[in-house]
Amino acid sequence: MVEYKKIDNIDIDYLRNLVDKERIIYGSEISEDYSHDELGGIENYPEVVIRVISTEEVSKIMKYASGKNIPVVVRGSGTGLVGASVAMYGGIMIETVLMNNIIELDDENLTITVEPGLLLMDLSKYVEEYDLFYPPDPGEKSATIGGNINTNAGGMRAVKYGVTRDYVRGLTAVLPSGEIIEVGGKVVKNSSGYSMKDLIVGSEGTLCIVTKAVLRLLPLPKNTISLLVPFESIDSAIETVPKIIKSKSIPTAIEFMEKDLIVFASDFLGKKFPDTDSDAYLLLTFDGNTQSQVESEYENVARLCIEEGARDVFIVDTDERKESVWSARGAFLEAVKASTSEMDECDVVVPRNKIAEFIKYTRVIRDEIGVRIVNFGHAGDGNLHIDICRDEMDDETWKMKLDKAFDMMYKKSEELNGLVSGEHGIGYAKKEYMRRQYGEIQVELMKGIKRTFDPEYILNPGKIFDK
Repeated sequence: MVEYKKIDNIDIDYLRNLVDKERIIYGSEISEDYSHDELGGIENYPEVVIRVISTEEVSKIMKYASGKNIPVVVRGSGTGLVGASVAMYGGIMIETVLMNNIIELDDENLTITVEPGLLLMDLSKYVEEYDLFYPPDPGEKSATIGGNINTNAGGMRAVKYGVTRDYVRGLTAVLPSGEIIEVGGKVVKNSSGYSMKDLIVGSEGTLCIVTKAVLRLLPLPKNTISLLVPFESIDSAIETVPKIIKSKSIPTAIEFMEKDLIVFASDFLGKKFPDTDSDAYLLLTFDGNTQSQVESEYENVARLCIEEGARDVFIVDTDERKESVWSARGAFLEAVKASTSEMDECDVVVPRNKIAEFIKYTRVIRDEIGVRIVNFGHAGDGNLHIDICRDEMDDETWKMKLDKAFDMMYKKSEELNGLVSGEHGIGYAKKEYMRRQYGEIQVELMKGIKRTFDPEYILNPGKIFDK
């Protein structure tokens, strides 16, 4: 057990000299929301919450925390799903939501420089006004850019455009010691030593605190259209995906979902879905600069789907259809949560040609353990979202069945050459599964990197692996 200093009134008085006291929340004033992330289940309160507004404030706080051996965790919107922003050892929670400024839009270099508290949906809306496009598209649009960077978030458009790491050009970050570093920049290419930027992206706030990011943009595609494709079974839907990938028409996104989930989402939103008569669906999106290009690509894929047994192909082209389909897709997680007393989610990633096999195996788990499982995810990049529902189980039964289900799923992902997490990260909840999958050598290499950045182990301790 790591021993850290408990915060006392002397510490609070000092911190109030660094930051306006109105932005410091202490003790019983800290709301329950700060004790957990979006999924819940893993809870612990920080001793103090500091709502920062600048890199310099973060630097001063970290210098003090480092000198006093006080643990620090960083939090954005709190939309994570693995406990990565939970203050497992108390201490200081640095909240970045007030650092939400757009610093510069550089349309010559196609970059935008932002602070970490900027919300993904606000960034996307802003750049689209300039006919520009930020491709990473995680399902949670109210997440902060800092959170996306810390988890290397992916989302629906990853199949064509890649993930957050592919769009981070440069970072300003504060080390646990309080020193400020800048890595990367606006350059397109960089072969100058180790890529510190890429190491920081996806590190879940365990190495440093990101306070500014230079992000790559693309010209906004002028035409976008989606297809909703119903199938008789999830097997036939998923088995069509590798054939779509091999075709010369590459969709922007390939999502899969089962009927039950669509019904949950439709009921949750009070909106009618275009079709609920099939057991499984693929949702495909195409974009491009000309209408003819987009039409050619989606017509080619539509024919392929029909040849592979699709019951129909619905073009999502009216405002009503767009609203019903995409609002339902965006509400999946909330709809599942609303359908049960508690849930947990596995976001394994497997090779695309192994998706069908993994989905079939979740039914084996369901039947063997006796637990309700709901499946959806990013079929185009092999990232699955497997929701395990508690329903009416008591505490002991739920913990036993949940542990058994996760154990079986992660073993299966190893067997299929997959990995523990595609985009949610490891945080506190998944670290034992990562250790088992990666083995001691890789984990020790990671620990060596952690020790180099954070020798006192004060920054987000207890996440990814133990000391």
